[in-house]
Amino acid sequence: MRAVVCSEYGMADKLNLESDWPAPEVGKGQVLIDIKAAGLNFPDVLMMQGKYQTQPELPHVTGGECAGVVAAVGEGVTRVKPGDKVIAMVGWGAFAEQIVASESVVFPMPDGLSFEQAAGVGITYFTSYHALVQRANIQPGETLLVLGAAGGVGVTAIELGKLLGAKVIAAASSDEKLELCKKLGADEVINYSEGSLKDKLKELTGGKGVDVVYDPVGGDYSEPALRSMAWNGRYLVIGFASGPIPTPPLNLTLLKGCSIVGVFWGRFTMEEPELNLANIQALWKYFAEGKLNPVVTDLFPLEQYEDAYNCMIERRARGKVILTVNS
Repeated sequence: MRAVVCSEYGMADKLNLESDWPAPEVGKGQVLIDIKAAGLNFPDVLMMQGKYQTQPELPHVTGGECAGVVAAVGEGVTRVKPGDKVIAMVGWGAFAEQIVASESVVFPMPDGLSFEQAAGVGITYFTSYHALVQRANIQPGETLLVLGAAGGVGVTAIELGKLLGAKVIAAASSDEKLELCKKLGADEVINYSEGSLKDKLKELTGGKGVDVVYDPVGGDYSEPALRSMAWNGRYLVIGFASGPIPTPPLNLTLLKGCSIVGVFWGRFTMEEPELNLANIQALWKYFAEGKLNPVVTDLFPLEQYEDAYNCMIERRARGKVILTVNS
């Protein structure tokens, strides 16, 4: 089968599209999926460089999540059957024509979504919902600042922030990206390539500051955002898409009476699996009611995997980056 394979660490040009990669065989408690589309996430970029917390052995097929159709199930599988449309969060192995996944990470595809939309639902929406509900305990009327707001997780934070009753300020690097944020419901937008982020936030909040910061970017904008926190604010550390891991002065937390809160959805699923399932049920209800509509503007066929990776690395993505496979 065709598969995007990492045989040595590096950037996307080190990956290879293999045409005769061994097809997987389904085992006990496993599900064999014919993949229709797969989502690209920032951990995939780190993993191909050997920089992620969890590293599979070389060589391995890249890609952490996908959507497709169940081809077969192993002994003991009860939640899905052949022919079912499903999504799967697999860690790696999704950029291929087929994958075998444990039943525990396979879920029915949300109604009303295309395979391309569904392929990007898992990691982004699951992360943002966990971040805003469990880690921030965001309340109606509070102000939420989303950095990197037009990216894969950023757009989900805007949607969910609005659903949860927050006033959302979206920050991104271009007016084109900010137009997307407005369409998703952002109340205010900031082009942080123009002027001072701290000054703009002070103006937009009347000097009060923001209650919750959602930061998947890191780098230069983290400290100005932290300096713009309201009393009892919560700064959510999602990731470091810009590269550098910031080292803000910790006295800011004292002066602001605010908290810096880590968000690691993958660890959360292992530590609190029942709560994770409750989150998924809540999200599926939102999808069924049409209150969430996954944004997919960057679609690439499997053979254009390098272009897809570069779209994310160069931060050109607006919404989710998706690879189409057996479409």
